[in-house]
Amino acid sequence: MTTSTTTTTPKAPAADATRSDAAARSQRLRRFTMAVLGWGVALTIFFPIFWMILTGFKTEADAIADPSLIFSPTLDSYAEVQDRADYVKFAWNSVVVSFGSTLLALLIAVPSAYAMAFLPTKRTKGTLLWMLSTKMLPSVGVLVPIYLLFRDFGLLDTKLGLIIVYTLMNLPIVVWMLYTFFKDLPKDILEAGRMDGAGTLQEVWYLLLPLTLPGIASTGLLSVILSWNEAFWSLNLTTSQAAPLTAYIASFSSPEGLFWAKLSAASTMAIAPILVFGWLTQKQMVRGLTFGAVK
Repeated sequence: MTTSTTTTTPKAPAADATRSDAAARSQRLRRFTMAVLGWGVALTIFFPIFWMILTGFKTEADAIADPSLIFSPTLDSYAEVQDRADYVKFAWNSVVVSFGSTLLALLIAVPSAYAMAFLPTKRTKGTLLWMLSTKMLPSVGVLVPIYLLFRDFGLLDTKLGLIIVYTLMNLPIVVWMLYTFFKDLPKDILEAGRMDGAGTLQEVWYLLLPLTLPGIASTGLLSVILSWNEAFWSLNLTTSQAAPLTAYIASFSSPEGLFWAKLSAASTMAIAPILVFGWLTQKQMVRGLTFGAVK
């Protein structure tokens, strides 16, 4: 009687090492490719800003005729821009309007998003879609009625008027973002608060707001940026008293033509505060926008 024995050949360590090296090379190549693409997109987006900053240090002749990166820098355009208009006044108007409209939008949006997230009805989704659809309406389509209302109520060329308009402009986005953040919050936490006797205001103040603070902060930051960069309403509803920096930039275009060096200097001065603000708060922005994405 013959007994057959089966021998199992172990996997060759060399083959495993080869596969591991190939996987590591593929991963490094993927990371390198993504890094190159990321830097390419970032440089493409930043280049117009970089060129604008450079143009602000040129003379008008160089700005029009010389596209070179090599030139003799000068601060004449910045000096003329400051002499022509009070930059501090326009910047203060932008700060008041942007942060004022953001605060008002949050005060309205927090209870609205709370009700839609935790007390939904059959019309909740329809209401959210309707709010978002208002962003698709061209602003010029409602310019005449808003202008007439502001004229009758004495809100033309006032910071209060711009705060109201900017609040209405950003409110759909603010409500949508807060609604998303609130929906990601486990309802068990709020139910535990109710079982301990917390009322609605206590539930919102002591539970909802602290737990969703990153999302609220990122929503507020986005609202500030959108308000700061809004130009249509500031140009049509203000003249001099409440005009923000977007109107300040537009004042450097004239019937004689565009003064590129002065316009670039004014634009650089207008975007510099919000660029610094965005850079200082980028961690909070990213943290808030990714809030709830990882469970």
